[in-house]
Amino acid sequence: MRKLFLSLALLVTAFAFADNKVVSSPDGKLVVTISCEDGQASYAVKYDGKEVLKPSALGLKTNLGDFTKGLKMLPDAKQETLRYAYLLSRSKFSSVSVVANRLEVNFETEKRIPMSVIFCVEDNDIAFKYTLGRGRRDNPKCAVIYEEATAFNLPDETRTFICPQITPMTGWERTKPSYEEDYEADAPMNKNSRFGVGYTFPCLFRIPSVSSVAAMPQQTEHWVLISETGVSSEYCGARLSDYEAGRGYTVAYPQKGENNGFGSEYAAIMLPGETPWRTITVGKTLKPIVETTIPFDFVEPLYEPSEQYLPGRYTWSWLVWQDSATNYDDQVKLIDVASTMGYEYCLVDALWDVQIGYDRIEQLAEYAKSKNVKLMLWYNSNGFENDAPQGPRGVMHNAIKRKHEMAWMKKIGVKAIKVDFFGGDKQETMRLYEDILSDANDYGIQVIFHGCTLPRGWERMYPNYVASEAALASENVFFSDYHAKQEGFEMSMHPFARNAVGSFDWGGVMMNHYMSRDNKSRHQRFTSDIFEMATAITNQTSVNCVAMYPNNLNELPQFVLDFLREIPTRWDEVKFIDGYPTRYAVIARRTGNKWYVGGINGTDKAMTLTLRLPMFTGKTVRYYVDEAKKGGETHPVASLKTLKVNKKGEAKVTIQPMGGIIIVE
Repeated sequence: MRKLFLSLALLVTAFAFADNKVVSSPDGKLVVTISCEDGQASYAVKYDGKEVLKPSALGLKTNLGDFTKGLKMLPDAKQETLRYAYLLSRSKFSSVSVVANRLEVNFETEKRIPMSVIFCVEDNDIAFKYTLGRGRRDNPKCAVIYEEATAFNLPDETRTFICPQITPMTGWERTKPSYEEDYEADAPMNKNSRFGVGYTFPCLFRIPSVSSVAAMPQQTEHWVLISETGVSSEYCGARLSDYEAGRGYTVAYPQKGENNGFGSEYAAIMLPGETPWRTITVGKTLKPIVETTIPFDFVEPLYEPSEQYLPGRYTWSWLVWQDSATNYDDQVKLIDVASTMGYEYCLVDALWDVQIGYDRIEQLAEYAKSKNVKLMLWYNSNGFENDAPQGPRGVMHNAIKRKHEMAWMKKIGVKAIKVDFFGGDKQETMRLYEDILSDANDYGIQVIFHGCTLPRGWERMYPNYVASEAALASENVFFSDYHAKQEGFEMSMHPFARNAVGSFDWGGVMMNHYMSRDNKSRHQRFTSDIFEMATAITNQTSVNCVAMYPNNLNELPQFVLDFLREIPTRWDEVKFIDGYPTRYAVIARRTGNKWYVGGINGTDKAMTLTLRLPMFTGKTVRYYVDEAKKGGETHPVASLKTLKVNKKGEAKVTIQPMGGIIIVE
């Protein structure tokens, strides 16, 4: 549990300017102003004097009352400073110190029904939520929230890096929405979303110089990342609506047809109760975006871990070998690869229940144990949520069957599950996520989710939660030449959005040059080997997939194999070095006293960069780099060199098209 120190000397009535309440970050740069005009509550945000959110609506529509109009702001707002620290075992920092100014602003309707909004403001981050049911004389015990007025009204010149939500029960086997649509880079806000139902969290925005809307990063004035956190079984997940001029984007609840139409699209809470946190991260560079801990700073663990959950690396047959490889003999080969590489886990994917069978899975678990490897097993989340046919299905949605299955897994030594094909963002579905996690903890099992929603603070809330997909991931590189060519674009987007707010199971540091078992046929992978290796650093997850196959052990240079063996399993710190969403990303991560820097180029042009690397000042370091491609080569040759970082902590590097670099002391 965190140690909380309240600066009681600062527990004072928040100062007011006219009818406004104001709360600032500890460094004074980030300023939130809360107002109430003509019965409508709103807030506005400035950073270093620049308006990054124009007046934006606040409020809820509930069965208790309508808090979007006829409101009065009460004078008894309270402000305090929060100081505490906490540990975070499976994210981008292992320990976090929080200093935030907290402001609680109270409102009431014309019928004197109360609502409060709580703002917590750190140096680059804002989290706010609503509370209901406190101070009610009629003492209600529950509420239904139908709608939120919460808006994010960005300046007109803002450009977007956002991923559209899709309509329910669409896509393959009616499995969508699953947060697996294409990002669009640097788009104007007034361009409607592709499917007309808004955008999934997180949403990244760039506010450029007014004189240069298409400005490059050095001219950019501000970046804004909007998301939510703290969503559990007590609420539904949300998204952003399409943009509306003069109002901006608003928080939208799930679509009625999600989860095959079962369950309400509204949220129901006990009273007194609260909504999840809405979060905003702001900076003049992308550094605060990459390094933010706002998803975790104001949530709490919901239960104690039943054991110490170990991070690691895993092999996975399905990515390239596909469904037919879910057989005993092929899984033995992948266990052997994991053992040879010193990896902790091997994932047995869909259809193992019929193509291997429960008895032989027990034998496979024993074999893995003899090789010092532990099994992970795939499960379908269904139920009735969609038509995804792969098994085991009809297990994870049912508490009795689920617990029986988990008891069996614990008995044979299975240490993690990957659960796929969820039904959307309704509260009913969020309850299923939480039930799976809680039950799995009882049996010492870690959990990865695929075909799923965005994690919202879950690394801290659920100690056995590992990561989620919630993006177009590696399987699409296998499925189509188009997505193989898009890999650079997509992987250089995620450090600044999807992976900035939660652990990301991309699903493979891919070392096959071709998306086939013989590594010669089908379409090629268009990224370099160093690019793929660098994604083990630019992408953060505590149990990382390394999609290696037996052929890779003989094909790859020894120095590449050596690096793949040393991929860290736990990170203590992250630093943004350089980058621009969908073009390139250079990220540094520390494990213990050792720093790893990974850089990827998502474009078709070579990039020469001067990097500031203070952790390597004056040192000669290992430098993994691609050679320029020669005629006829489909993939550049990978090299291991040395690099001298000067006394200013700077080094000049060149990243080849769709290539990468790695720098390690």
